[in-house]
Amino acid sequence: MKPFLSAGLCRVLLLWALSWPVAFAATPLDLPSLDVLTDYRPKIPLRVYTSDNVLIGEFGQERRDFVAIKDIPLIQRQALLAIEDARFYDHGGVDYKGVVRAVLADLSGGLKQGASTITMQLARNFFLTREKLISRKITEVMLAYKIERELSKDQILELYMNQIYLGQRAYGFSSAARIYFGKPLKDLTLAQAAMLAGLPQAPSSINPIANPTRAKARQALVLKRMLALGYITEAQHKAALQENLHVLGEGQSVGNHAQHAAEMVRQAIYAQFKDEAYTRGISVTTTLVNADQKAAYDALRRHVLAYDQRHGYRGPEAHITLPANTTERQKLIEATLQQHPASDALLAAVVLSAKPGSVQAVLANGETIELVADGLRWAAAALSPKASVALKIRPGSVIRVVKTSRGGWAMAQLPTVGAALVALNNQTGAYRALVGGFDFGLSEFNHVTQAWRQPGSTMKPFIYSAALEKGYSPGTLVNDAPLTLTSAETGGPPWSPQNDDNVYDGAITLRTALAQSKNVAAVRLLRGITPQVAHDFLPRFGFDAARHPVNYTLALGTGAVTPLQMAGAYSVFANGGYQINPYLIQKVVDSRGTVLFEAKPALPAQESARVLDARNAFITDSLLREVVTSGTGAAASNRLARSDLAGKTGTSSDAFDGWFAGYSGSTTAVAWMGFDEPRSLGAREFGSTVALPIWIDFMRTSLAGQPLHRMPQPAGVTQAQGDWVLEEFQTAGGVWRLDLDPLQWLKDLFAG
Repeated sequence: MKPFLSAGLCRVLLLWALSWPVAFAATPLDLPSLDVLTDYRPKIPLRVYTSDNVLIGEFGQERRDFVAIKDIPLIQRQALLAIEDARFYDHGGVDYKGVVRAVLADLSGGLKQGASTITMQLARNFFLTREKLISRKITEVMLAYKIERELSKDQILELYMNQIYLGQRAYGFSSAARIYFGKPLKDLTLAQAAMLAGLPQAPSSINPIANPTRAKARQALVLKRMLALGYITEAQHKAALQENLHVLGEGQSVGNHAQHAAEMVRQAIYAQFKDEAYTRGISVTTTLVNADQKAAYDALRRHVLAYDQRHGYRGPEAHITLPANTTERQKLIEATLQQHPASDALLAAVVLSAKPGSVQAVLANGETIELVADGLRWAAAALSPKASVALKIRPGSVIRVVKTSRGGWAMAQLPTVGAALVALNNQTGAYRALVGGFDFGLSEFNHVTQAWRQPGSTMKPFIYSAALEKGYSPGTLVNDAPLTLTSAETGGPPWSPQNDDNVYDGAITLRTALAQSKNVAAVRLLRGITPQVAHDFLPRFGFDAARHPVNYTLALGTGAVTPLQMAGAYSVFANGGYQINPYLIQKVVDSRGTVLFEAKPALPAQESARVLDARNAFITDSLLREVVTSGTGAAASNRLARSDLAGKTGTSSDAFDGWFAGYSGSTTAVAWMGFDEPRSLGAREFGSTVALPIWIDFMRTSLAGQPLHRMPQPAGVTQAQGDWVLEEFQTAGGVWRLDLDPLQWLKDLFAG
């Protein structure tokens, strides 16, 4: 038989029951004030939402919501009371029947039963430690009676259900409903409510993420008590036991597709409110559009993985020596996989056995999987007996796997290449989507705002726009032929720019030159207007002139820009010539709904914001439309089946960077790919192969259902010799050479 005073339970409980009146009468002034209860101010975290109210970020030690008792569903209250304090509305703070029941259970050696009421637990949570001391238990009882005298039963239950810790940093039932099931409290099923009700006993160890088996057993006990108390019927009891709960995994309660944007918001709010940012219940509404954000995230990851697949398997992430002892092996595998967290669908696994036709591995959740046939084909070389040590897959290797559409498993790997996509409303500057990298968990570096990279040919439209200001037109002929600039022109060694494909077409129009991204033609054009003129032109678009050279390589984009800068710059062409100020935060409110900040963006198309003549914007827009109709970006028009797209591909020197910048309607988007420590993306990789596909997939969603958009033709623009030209430059032969020196023109035309 169990010892009479095992764990001290009997003695402590009896002492509570016998001593509280005397102790309370003797020391009433020793009890703390209940101000923290009567003026309850929970620590509510900073939350970040899209413009359409989807949660994308939550910052604070405690994940908590506050829900009034009238808004807590009856079924959730009944589930909690059934397992924690069935006589809550009948006792005065201490349940003597519960005390006796717990004592008898302990004496008989049966299942241990708690004797702490909801009120006693509330007192402990707010005022006391969890030390198992008689003095602490006495104080707990005294506080319970004091609480019952000053607060109503509903007030006590409301405080408890909003304050109690329920695992996974969730405080209160509303927060737990969202974290475990992705639902508001009011939408929970009976089975889900019962599972949450079972958590207060041991929230860290029996929650459905940490230990699904124990959580399910606890849920069954809650349902049994609810049935016994008449809260539910036998049919409801049976159905709830059989319900598949679909518990969310760690981190899934907050959308994990906008962490870089959420972090930008966190930094801005912390700068304003310091540590209060994480406790006063601040909610931030961003300008992001959830559908666009998800499309951007999916498109970027899909094509980064496609690039990575094209360039081959690099080998396991790590390797461990598997112990012979089963228990030791399991512990080592668990510890190892904790150091290699999942990246969305890319799961880490430790190889148990490996041969050319089959690999067995274990996942972090303990599941053993097998990869065969097609699932191994991509990494087949790593299973060859001749594979190098670094490449070889063997027992103890840490690999990445992904679930296939057919339910099997396939080899994968974490990409090392960086990427970004940003989309702006080109009328207002509001961000529509922002993806700063492949995985925020792997790298918090935000390529959208922090990556200064060579823009390559995406800079050419700004050179062409500067030339339009000097009287050139899309029909102006330029000689696409090999060119060598002398030392006198370069200020250094002679320089011979080359076309990427080493193809030269002779005399072509500027429209064709831009569409085909002819490097030599761009340099000749820059020579015609001078590098200084083009350099002075760049700040109109928001570029930092100090980051761009004042020489002929400017035409090939050898300066430095961020994807965000590029999006803002292309927006000037898209909106008819107005500079925009990108902004992410739309509204900030506190827990009481008080508006702390609300953005007041400038109205679109204000002449005070004009930085480019409307005629120039219109003609440059027509050139960019040609790029996606017949030029290097033609895949965009073909795949999206739209005739209102405009943009430009870009590939920097030695293919270190791949870009596509473009727009349609009110959306401008820029996609970029490159390595953080710059190196070539590959001899066969260009902006059209690495960045354009990301842009296309994003715009497919962003433009869905949108009518075709045409830029209105401004006054002062006409057509001459089949192309657009400014009316004041419509002179005989003017569209052919304009400001070009006639002798230089003849030299260029017949050069090479």
